[in-house]
Amino acid sequence: MDYSTYEIYDFDHLSAFNMSTGYKERSYKDHWHSYGEILLIGPGDTNIYSVGRNRYELVPDDLLIIWPMEMHSIVDADREESLVIQFSNAFINSLFDLRRIMHMYRNLHVICINAHPELAAKLKAITLQMKEIFFADRQDKEIRCCMLLMEFMLTLLEYKKELAPELGDEDQYAYTDDVMKRMMSVTDYIKNNLTADDLSQGAMAERVGISRDYFSRIFKNVTGMNYSKWLNTIRLEKASELLVEEGRSLTEVAMMSGFQSIPSFNRVFREEKGMAPGEYRALFVKNDK
Repeated sequence: MDYSTYEIYDFDHLSAFNMSTGYKERSYKDHWHSYGEILLIGPGDTNIYSVGRNRYELVPDDLLIIWPMEMHSIVDADREESLVIQFSNAFINSLFDLRRIMHMYRNLHVICINAHPELAAKLKAITLQMKEIFFADRQDKEIRCCMLLMEFMLTLLEYKKELAPELGDEDQYAYTDDVMKRMMSVTDYIKNNLTADDLSQGAMAERVGISRDYFSRIFKNVTGMNYSKWLNTIRLEKASELLVEEGRSLTEVAMMSGFQSIPSFNRVFREEKGMAPGEYRALFVKNDK
């Protein structure tokens, strides 16, 4: 299998914001990454993308939102004049309100110009402001673009009722701030303590004072994944960061990411990434030469 075009961090991931345009390639295979993306679709007759199991045929001025850690691909698209915004997951996680918006809208991927003309026009205007600031190469471009990114998210929130059909019918967003903060405290704890002795679902439910069954239901609604799937995803995200660093053995990476054995590390990594940890590391070695 050829991994030469597998997507890795393609921008300075120490930054909170990046923007790009002018892609000539019409397709890109399934991939995922820890940052999110917003695409403003440019002119062109064919713009087909997939996110998860869904396939979207878009028209100019539609917006496509890809949340962090979502599998997606470019099936066939005219991308030379499309605009791609990339935002750090750490930036979203830095504010409770932004995290709540992301959880609330995680099932939303397309803002269709024909279905939501007013909203799409407002969001397009915000993205074009970002473009003007970013490509002017201002010294303060990152902070100004992040302010506009927050405006983008708040604009989505203002149109929650209009977007309700796309968000789904489940009453999964009616949780109080107290419940949301409890769940987010769990996810924060896990991210910072991946090598803890007991990260079981029962232990985490007890940690926040919620029954195991209720915790399981809320956790899936809030994160979009069951607990074990989410935990493996976070461990893989940590492992992917460690694999890039020099001097760490695969065993050290596995243990520091919370995997209990090399076989389980290799199995989960291959299932999610489509390659072994060593092959993933080799991509970065190759790109550094």
